[in-house]
Amino acid sequence: MNSVASHKFSARTQLSAFLLAGTMLATPVLAQEVAPPTVPAPAPEAAPAATTVQTITVVGNQRLEAQTILSYLRLRVGQRYDRSILDQALKDLAATELFKDFQITDNNGALTIQVTENPVINRVILEGNKRLKEDKIRPEIKLAPRQIFTRSKVRADVARIIELYKRQGRFAATVEPKMVSLDQNRVDVVFEINEGSKSKVRQISILGNEKFSDGDLKDEMATKESSLLTILSSNTSYDPDRLAYDQQKLRLFYLQNGYADFRVISAVAELTSNKQDFIITYVVEEGERYKFGDIDVQSELRDFKPELLKTLLPMKKDDWYDAKLVEDTVESLSETAGLFGYAFADINPQFRRDPETRTMQITFNVAESPRTYVERIDVNGNTLTHDKVVRREFRLNEGDAFNSFGIKRTENRLNSLGYFQENLEIERKEGSAPDRIILETNVQEKPTGELSLSAGFSSIENFLLQASIRQRNFRGLGQQLQASVNYSSYSKSVELGFTEPYLFDRNISVGGSVYRRDLNSFNFINNDRQTTFQQVTTGFQLNAGVPLTEFMSFFGRYSLNYDDVTLDRGIYFFGNQCDPLVAGRYLCDAIGKRTTSLVGYTLAYDDRDNRIRPTRGQSLSLSQDFAGLGGSVKYVRTRANASKHFNLGSRFILNVSAEGGYIYPFGSAPSPGSDKVRLTDRFFLGEPQMRGFDIRGVGPRVIRYSVDNTDPANPIVVTDGDRDRGQIDDALGGRAYYQGRLEIDIPLGTGAKELGLRPSIFLDVGSVFSVKRPTLTTLANFRETNPAAPGFGLIKSLCRNSTTGTSQFADEATTTPPGGVPTGTGQYTSCPTGFSRLDPFEERFFGDSWMPRVAIGAGVNWNSPFGPFRIDFAYALRKEEGDDTKRFSFNVGTQF
Repeated sequence: MNSVASHKFSARTQLSAFLLAGTMLATPVLAQEVAPPTVPAPAPEAAPAATTVQTITVVGNQRLEAQTILSYLRLRVGQRYDRSILDQALKDLAATELFKDFQITDNNGALTIQVTENPVINRVILEGNKRLKEDKIRPEIKLAPRQIFTRSKVRADVARIIELYKRQGRFAATVEPKMVSLDQNRVDVVFEINEGSKSKVRQISILGNEKFSDGDLKDEMATKESSLLTILSSNTSYDPDRLAYDQQKLRLFYLQNGYADFRVISAVAELTSNKQDFIITYVVEEGERYKFGDIDVQSELRDFKPELLKTLLPMKKDDWYDAKLVEDTVESLSETAGLFGYAFADINPQFRRDPETRTMQITFNVAESPRTYVERIDVNGNTLTHDKVVRREFRLNEGDAFNSFGIKRTENRLNSLGYFQENLEIERKEGSAPDRIILETNVQEKPTGELSLSAGFSSIENFLLQASIRQRNFRGLGQQLQASVNYSSYSKSVELGFTEPYLFDRNISVGGSVYRRDLNSFNFINNDRQTTFQQVTTGFQLNAGVPLTEFMSFFGRYSLNYDDVTLDRGIYFFGNQCDPLVAGRYLCDAIGKRTTSLVGYTLAYDDRDNRIRPTRGQSLSLSQDFAGLGGSVKYVRTRANASKHFNLGSRFILNVSAEGGYIYPFGSAPSPGSDKVRLTDRFFLGEPQMRGFDIRGVGPRVIRYSVDNTDPANPIVVTDGDRDRGQIDDALGGRAYYQGRLEIDIPLGTGAKELGLRPSIFLDVGSVFSVKRPTLTTLANFRETNPAAPGFGLIKSLCRNSTTGTSQFADEATTTPPGGVPTGTGQYTSCPTGFSRLDPFEERFFGDSWMPRVAIGAGVNWNSPFGPFRIDFAYALRKEEGDDTKRFSFNVGTQF
């Protein structure tokens, strides 16, 4: 009698429900909704207890070979089998996840395996993802084109996508997988993503705190409550890692304030029912406050004298206990040990807590360790930069005794190059012996070439164009090559320069540049810009520098310039001469051609941690330039400047800087009665060097006011306290200047930092002064005696012939009564034919004072997608009469 045992499992119905109707949500219920296939119990008409396998036939397979399918099973021809063997075979087929439907039919030992293969994935499509781009999701999922579709991979990918959104703070995100059937047993898998809104931290509650308020503790946390004040911060979203970090921050805060027994009992984050917000609750136990007890140092290093080290410890007995101070002391002792060559010094603080007296006694144990020597210096990751460019910045060589100061200095020098990623650090690794150390520098190069083609608008220069190419690491040798062309309504320039920082692999820098610069000096009258003089400079400069010590360097230079200063002949000239009635004596003295042969030097000291963006350290420099080694200009110009950066903590950086200069002239003045220092060689001060004042807005200047002669008996100089109503406003500069600045960089949250925003507040102080009082020109002195009022003169208008350069007073206007004789009106307004009228004016001299000008304000740098952007708001607290103030300034499209 034939007995047939049919075992069959079909996944088709469950798969359809899973892919078409089932929704996978961001909850752990997913694994329960779509359970792995189970093998049903054998039918009642099972095979006899033991039968021999006669044949095994595989049908329904398309891509998979029959032998491949059989390799997954334990059934073999000639093998005796029973119901349990067939059950296991079904389980083995299910475990492969290669089939969506399969069955085994037994016809008296002739086994037929009927399979329907799982489809092949044609495409994996993501829909609805806007906040999380595909390049962030695809590397994290397992499904891919040309792979076999399996439900376990779908479940895993859904869970992974949801986890990625949770890391973004989107706990309400859902993912629904769908399958689109294609021909040839292929499918498209579609993940429909509903990202949901970002889950914010609505509230942070703290229980158990009595010594410090909730506000004080929340200020210490990285996680912030969602509000209008934190709209730009990314720290308002819930992050489990940040929650753990905040617990450590709380503990550190209490330990810094003496609460050595403080602990966080619990920290619970509850998601609201709508999955939009989190409520975080901390339960803390503050404990008692401790003071420092006896502080001691025990050292097994012969170079470490405990008595001397005890005097250098920052904590004192009966001070409030501060765990951070202890940690800093351990680090300081380690660095000190490194100065003596002990790279792996073991500094172990031993604590003895006395709950009765509430004191913490500490003994710093310095264990014995061998003096360490540099075995090898490894440089990795530099694909463009030559090894020698990195190695020449090292302050230690292979075979030298280890020195922690040398390592720190090397890190600062490498960071100052600007060739590699920021905050580069040198790793210290144990060498082949206990007294050997390997210094490993893993660099990550960043682009050092800059090609810039930009246009922009500046409050100083109006419309501007810039084209430049610069390579700060030319050929990977640290050489600098640059070429630039700039054009604006204020200035035009062409420059080509090259610098070799290490000549013949020696620490000697040489360089040079050639340039052509066209400068149009201008001022604003009633918001109308007026050009005063044009200066064209053509020249070259050679320079060289050598280090004197680790932080001090000497630089020498020579430059030769040919200057041509001109005025508009159609406006400022009458005949072939500059007319002081129109231009002013000070401008007439400035025009002409001259050659300047300049020899100079700079003595500089710089120990800043980073020259590009320093956070601590100072720089000092003294420069002098001697003009007169040939050429037509003779003077000595001296400048000095100093700056210091302070790290105030919490990423606040304070910069204090001061500078000043003086020019001492030789030879005679350009003309009798004028200053010996020409107008174009003097110091000027204003925007952008000193914010709160317009360009060249500080210091000596001449303002020409018009005269209202409407009432001949009472002529009025039109000032009204508003110098902008002057006809001409010319800055004269000075022989001496000084300037000081206080500026604090303010850190922002992660979100604003990623946008490239760097705000600051500042205080600017400065002045420019010391110029010979110019000879003023005034038409207000041209008066005619009024017979009716002896001693009183009427201001008369001057008429000028632009061809001959001759001048005469205007004719007096007359009136003729009916039948009467013409009489004068006292108004001198009419000019003869061929003459033009010059209205009456009066010049006044302002600002030659050393008294400081003071401005305060705030600004922000933004590395915008279209170029650097700087905006400043400043208010002049103190100014002198005649100074030109300005509250708002910005610059786009050019470097500062």
